[in-house]
Amino acid sequence: MGEQQYLTAEGAERLRTELKHLKGPQRDEIAKRLRSAIQMGDLSENADYHAAKESQAFLEGRIQELEYVLQNAIIVEDDGGKKDVVSLGAKITVQEEDFPPETFHLVGAKEADPRNGRISNESPFGAALLGGRVGDTVDAETPGGLVRLTILAIE
Repeated sequence: MGEQQYLTAEGAERLRTELKHLKGPQRDEIAKRLRSAIQMGDLSENADYHAAKESQAFLEGRIQELEYVLQNAIIVEDDGGKKDVVSLGAKITVQEEDFPPETFHLVGAKEADPRNGRISNESPFGAALLGGRVGDTVDAETPGGLVRLTILAIE
């Protein structure tokens, strides 16, 4: 986890909300499950107890991960203005040869969601687009081969 992590302000807020939920209601729910399982007696063969302990371990691991990310991430502020150069937090409209234009939101790896148009700065597309300007054509080396993208707009 030692590498630099970037988050948009929106992404950081989502992680803070998740962390609050995990430390509050989620942790309370697992504590109730553990108490209930312990009251059943013999813990060595108690499946409910083992399942609750496993859930607790996963939850605590996720809490630690979120706390680390939020403490060490670099928050990228969106100034809301038009951008000249592709940077983290930008919305970029690109076109691949004869395909229709697509718009991507360039975010840090922790908040990437390609199916919803949020691509990581570490992905082949994101890395190729970083630093580009409107009208530039960039090449992204993907597992499926070379993809040539033309930058149509940057917001």
